[in-house]
Amino acid sequence: MSVQVNEMKWENDQPLIELKGITKVYGKGQAALKALKGIDLIVYQGDFVAVMGPSGCGKSTCMNLLGCLDTPTSGQYLFRGIDIGKLSRNQRALLRRHYLGFVFQGFNLLSRTSALENVELPLVYRGMHHSERGRIAHDALRAVGLSGWEHHTPAALSGGQQQRVAIARAIATSPTVLLADEPTGNLDSIRGVEIMELLTSLNKDRGITILMVTHEPDMAGYASRTVRFRDGLIVSDSRQSEVA
Repeated sequence: MSVQVNEMKWENDQPLIELKGITKVYGKGQAALKALKGIDLIVYQGDFVAVMGPSGCGKSTCMNLLGCLDTPTSGQYLFRGIDIGKLSRNQRALLRRHYLGFVFQGFNLLSRTSALENVELPLVYRGMHHSERGRIAHDALRAVGLSGWEHHTPAALSGGQQQRVAIARAIATSPTVLLADEPTGNLDSIRGVEIMELLTSLNKDRGITILMVTHEPDMAGYASRTVRFRDGLIVSDSRQSEVA
């Protein structure tokens, strides 16, 4: 494909993400599991979407597809108008590197490295000079309220602080989309609220589009939109004003 991921041209009034008839089947024959059964979804720049549903409903499978960590069995995934199914593996890796940020329930920090070094990691993969990535990492940690904690390892940080480091690592690359998988799942309610307020700020102040898997209705309430999955299908898609 001649179009390079980092040269994608796109207008703001167009959908940022569009899924058309997406299916995902694991296994074959009688052992086949239909994780997604033909879903359609449109996400615009600046959306904050909470993805909800019971375990095994397909929401995590959908997030993996959106993050280019997996590929659909059938259907079409468009990102800024580009058909992701026509990209090579290397082009999908470039899309992840330049457009997507990831936040996980388990933080996924390197245990023996400092907060600053953890945040610098994706910038290392970009081949960025040490001084430049240090500046960006400092700015990212400041943005999540962790100035002064740069040289602490994860073991010296609380759960909420570790998740803030993970968020700083995700935003250090200035992603267009932040994919968050149960970002408050391992936190108490107070720390969970702090993280949700931080994500809301990143969405409103920086314009980062957020798609967040959560089982917690209180946390989903921070999103501007809620998409519910059941049995491999999207069964509802509502804005917060509609929910209210």
